[in-house]
Amino acid sequence: MEINKKLSNIIWVSLSTILLSNCSTVKVSKTPFGSTSNGTAVDLFTLENSSGMQAKITNYGGIITQLHVPDQNGELGDVVLGYDKLSSYIKASPYFGCIAGRYANRIAKGQFKIGETTYNLATNNGDNHLHGGNVGFDKQVWAAKEVTGLGKAGIELTYLSKDGEEGYPGSLASKVTYWLTNQNELEIEYEAKTDKATPINLTHHSYFNLAGEGSGNILGHEVEIFANTFVPTDAGNIPLGELKKVTGTPFDFLTPHKIGERIEEKNQQLEFGKGYDHNWVINDSGNSLNLAARVTEPRTGRVMEVLTDQPGIQFYTGNFLDGSNIGKGNKIYNHRNAFCLETQVHPDSPNQPDFPNSILKPGETYRHVCIYRFKTK
Repeated sequence: MEINKKLSNIIWVSLSTILLSNCSTVKVSKTPFGSTSNGTAVDLFTLENSSGMQAKITNYGGIITQLHVPDQNGELGDVVLGYDKLSSYIKASPYFGCIAGRYANRIAKGQFKIGETTYNLATNNGDNHLHGGNVGFDKQVWAAKEVTGLGKAGIELTYLSKDGEEGYPGSLASKVTYWLTNQNELEIEYEAKTDKATPINLTHHSYFNLAGEGSGNILGHEVEIFANTFVPTDAGNIPLGELKKVTGTPFDFLTPHKIGERIEEKNQQLEFGKGYDHNWVINDSGNSLNLAARVTEPRTGRVMEVLTDQPGIQFYTGNFLDGSNIGKGNKIYNHRNAFCLETQVHPDSPNQPDFPNSILKPGETYRHVCIYRFKTK
């Protein structure tokens, strides 16, 4: 009896310790962040966990303006590109840190069919439609509220995209929740419902530099992408409709490679993208959460892992950054000063019958989870 009592006490103490750890407070605060040209007030939310990791998120476009994570010495550093002021995001932003939608990535010729009806969208990327059009989800003011969970807290953003907005059919009610956990994870949960069949592909578009934003190029970052195939494109970055094995190509990141190791190789796909700007097909993708990618910055020891339940991940290496974007603290963001890892369905899926379904129908619920997990090596 005495032994059982002692064992029970040990178990209770252990459980109590775990519960107390999980319930450690993630703090959420809110400050004004200016207003849009029509006078709509915009807020900036700060999430901070028990180890000091901090995310600053505005309800304008759901943009992560700052993300401070520790290096191998415990020193915090901001690892996302962006601006100090709302006005800069409104004036000119290459989708820094935003929610991209209603359909992230490209739709060929800005056209798709549902049944016998052809829909026409804005062609804001050459001949093609990109990231939701001229005024996509990245340029909308979302309703925001603070939320709490077990060992995490965050903000819930909601936006109603009306029927016909940017040419899309159906009124789409979207909800995106950003969570910060005490395990240094930034979780993003997407949910949407529609009253008419419509394409949907929401994603997060932070430009990462694990050495710190404004610290130079990302060519020394070591990347792993857990995908046996990728989606080749034409010169306009529109998929050819097939998948290609990564074996024997510069697109093989099944083992770690530095970004700069093969990016300048003579390769038609790299020439089309001006570097890496392609979608990889995640191994074992489906409804479960899978490790899609891992990036390591050797000097700081920072490691970022990307987990998702989506079938694809777009890897982009800041090929079109050209020094014209003057970022936080007047830092100049030059060519390949950041990378993006965007979890999603494959580009142009509405026009590609062999690609994953991207049409949401009435009565269905779109769900998508992405986790950016930070650690050190």
